[in-house]
Amino acid sequence: MNEIILASQSPRRKQLLEWAEIPFKIVVKSTDESFPADLEVEKVPIHIAINKAKAVIDYLEKIQNIKPATIVLAADTIVVLDNQVINKPIDRKEAIAMLTSLSGKEHRVITGVVLKNAIKEHSFSVTTHVQFHSLTIEQIEFYVDRYKPYDKAGSYAIQEWIGVVGIAAINGDFYNVMGLPVASVVKALTLFNPQH
Repeated sequence: MNEIILASQSPRRKQLLEWAEIPFKIVVKSTDESFPADLEVEKVPIHIAINKAKAVIDYLEKIQNIKPATIVLAADTIVVLDNQVINKPIDRKEAIAMLTSLSGKEHRVITGVVLKNAIKEHSFSVTTHVQFHSLTIEQIEFYVDRYKPYDKAGSYAIQEWIGVVGIAAINGDFYNVMGLPVASVVKALTLFNPQH
């Protein structure tokens, strides 16, 4: 397979690619994660992932350190409740408010994935439906104070305590909620690889 560059510093995405035994390098450039207000929610994570991939390719081209066949893999995960995008919390108060709003309800986790090289680009998204049990304020405060989920969309990570205790049902790809629908990525990489 061609060289793959993961345009993400997420330890979860790194771990998932390692579990899939895909060799890769990590290159990250900071990018604007805003999006147009009128963009359909399903397209938001793809929009952000495209910007992440483009920033890495532009950087590697500038330092002349990229082969035409090198594939840059970028992803972005969002949480959507009642058609509203829930971002990463800025502080403890916002994290508690986010989890309170998710408590007892179903939300969507959408990951946008982009594969890009000098020749072509392929993007797709995967949606998983997650149903939370009703959580007490004590459970929410315990999780926020112990796990400090400030770098996570929706203020939670499914592989942590809150996922074990708080999630009633999942409809779709579990690993998508962790941050990368890895089976779909492997399939897309196989199709994207121009050697076949």
